[in-house]
Formats: sequence, C-alpha cells, structure tokens
Amino acid sequence: MSTEEIGIIHFRGVTKKFGTHLALSDVSFDVKKGEFVFITGPSGAGKTTILKIILGELTPDVGEATVDGFNVKTLGSKDLPLFRQKIGTVFQDFKVLPERTVYENVSVALAVIGLPENVWQERVTHVLKLAGLSRQINLFPSQLSGGELQRVSLARALVVNPKIILADEPTGNLDWETSDNLMQLFEKINAEGKTIIMATHNLDIVKKYKKRTINIVGGKMTSNEK
Repeated sequence: MSTEEIGIIHFRGVTKKFGTHLALSDVSFDVKKGEFVFITGPSGAGKTTILKIILGELTPDVGEATVDGFNVKTLGSKDLPLFRQKIGTVFQDFKVLPERTVYENVSVALAVIGLPENVWQERVTHVLKLAGLSRQINLFPSQLSGGELQRVSLARALVVNPKIILADEPTGNLDWETSDNLMQLFEKINAEGKTIIMATHNLDIVKKYKKRTINIVGGKMTSNEK
C-alpha cells in the first residue's frame, strides 16, 4: 500500500519521552489528503507533541511518523527546507512581529523559503484577501484585534502554499464569535484542498464542526472517531 493510499500523514506506534516523562505512548493514526482532523485532550496530553513531530521539530523515540512521503526520523538537513514548505503553522499566541505591518508579517514567510521578491506582492495580496485582511494590509499588530491577529497568522501559513496546515489551539485566546468566524475561514481553506490538523480543547468548536476527532489523554489515544 502506498503512502498516498494510507494518508498524507502516517503515525505507527509513535512513542516519545522527555526524560522520564512519557509524552506519547504507542500512538497510531492516518490522515488522508484534504482531511480536516481535530486532536483533542486536556492540556499536557500530548497534542502539541504530535504537531511538533509532524512538523519535524521532534522525532519519535519508537515507531514511525511519515509526512507526505518523508520519514520524520530520517530527515536530513538538506531535506528540511523542502519538507517545511509543505507545512503551514498557526499558533494560539499568533507569533506576529510587532514592528512589521500585516503585509510584512506575511511576506517574511516567503523570504524564509527564498522566494524571489518580484512574486511576493501577488501572493501576499491574494492570501490577505482570502483571510479578509485587505483593508488592514498596512496596519501594525498593535492596531489589530485578536481575531485579526490570528488571521494574519493564518495568512502567513498559507502564503507558502503548503499541503498541510497545523493549528495549535488557534481559538484559545479568542471569544466565541471570533472563534466561530475563524473556524469558517479554516473550513473555506479546507474546502480548497488543504489538509488541516487542529489541536484544541474547545469542545464547543469540536461539537459544532463535527470533524474526525483523535482524542489524547496522558499521551495515549482514547479514540479515533470517523
């Protein structure tokens, strides 16, 4: 069976320790190309560890993690730039640069991957329009609401045209209405073919949007709902 057949993301028996702390224990799941999956569980359950393994920031101690054909354990330094271009990341705390405008915050992602500056404007303008930020393009983070800051974070993730979006508690600092609006944007992006993996403990979001849910408690999977 090919990697494409079993999914764009493939975990088999993944175990990860930090010293004596068991962060993940024998975790196995597949995510299909274009799927939207929630990873749920309490704080410290292992959700972020899963995302970091997908991103190649961590490697399993035991087991195998494959992302779009790359085995995370055997990623070499020469593979990392191409591998990281496949993945966009969105964080709870936005991680925007306070001294840069919205446009500059998004374009910095293109600088990181070495894309020529003459193509930046078209790509940045496109994703900012998609994120509903066309009017805020020249504003600074201090002039934006929490919801707008999270949209900047999402636009920055999208601008490199990744196959996979990883979102780590993206609604954690937002009220319900803003969270719901952001989720509708994630739905729109997913409908365009992006694979989305979202770690969240917001059960209201999980109940409303009814995606497949992987539940993690104490580093172990308790369910993998269809």
